[in-house]
Amino acid sequence: MSARVVLAEEDWQSRERAHAERMRAWTGPHQERRARGEKHPVLDFLFTYYSHRPGHLERWQPGPGVVLAGASARRFLERPAYVETAAGVMLDPAAFTGRRARTAEFVLKLLSATASRAPRLSCFGLHEWAMVYREPADSVRHAQVPLRLGSAGTDEVVESMDIRCGHYDAFRFFTGPARPRNTLEPTRESQVALEQPGCLHANMDLFKWAYKLDPFVPAELVGDCFALAADVRELDMRASPYDLADYGYRPVPIETAEGRASYARAQAGFAERAAPLRARLIGLCRDLLADPARPPDPVPESPARGADNSA
Repeated sequence: MSARVVLAEEDWQSRERAHAERMRAWTGPHQERRARGEKHPVLDFLFTYYSHRPGHLERWQPGPGVVLAGASARRFLERPAYVETAAGVMLDPAAFTGRRARTAEFVLKLLSATASRAPRLSCFGLHEWAMVYREPADSVRHAQVPLRLGSAGTDEVVESMDIRCGHYDAFRFFTGPARPRNTLEPTRESQVALEQPGCLHANMDLFKWAYKLDPFVPAELVGDCFALAADVRELDMRASPYDLADYGYRPVPIETAEGRASYARAQAGFAERAAPLRARLIGLCRDLLADPARPPDPVPESPARGADNSA
């Protein structure tokens, strides 16, 4: 990673414009809806559950080992972690320490474990159903949207099928009565042991892991992960118990054999699409952590002999 690529000013500016234009296909409508006070049960998730702000999503960054040539590159010095060199402006390897390095270590461990497993395609999106199971209609997460089968019909579907959710950040939103019905009991501590590449939420979360490493991830990779998350989210909600016809979404009726087969095919397609993105993030984390130009994290001072180490 210490090797450097120099981008001419016109080249990196072209990439910068292309990235911003690509992301505005999502950020523009979101900001317009927000200005009107409108909620969107499918797309808001990409900007509320995930904490990367629209302005940051549009912002281009080269990633590590890239030098931006030209006078206009000096505006990157207004951002944290950039440094000026004789050839131009680049990310400072010395800034990749502490919290950033610990994040990369966790992301590398999680994504490597996930990539080592075969996709499981038998959950059928029941996590969304478990989030409304036996919940009063006026207190479900998207109360402004009707349930496609009604409350009683939704509960019947949950009770007729096995729930096999292994993703903690989905499981933690299950209703109390739904939790014991899950065949697994995922926790934050078991996340590395349980995540698998067929999980829709694990594939959406590639976006989260990309922006958590900001600014040490190229903007195009963040954008690719976001685009995947947006498409996965659509399937996630089309297979949910909500009636989203007014928003232009046709349901994937997982309460039927045909619907479950359709869901599994789409899930397999997303697992295939996510694999190279996961591999790119794994490779990036490895390179960042192994970069000889990165100074080692400071070693904590040893306590003085005889000192009291109690909390």
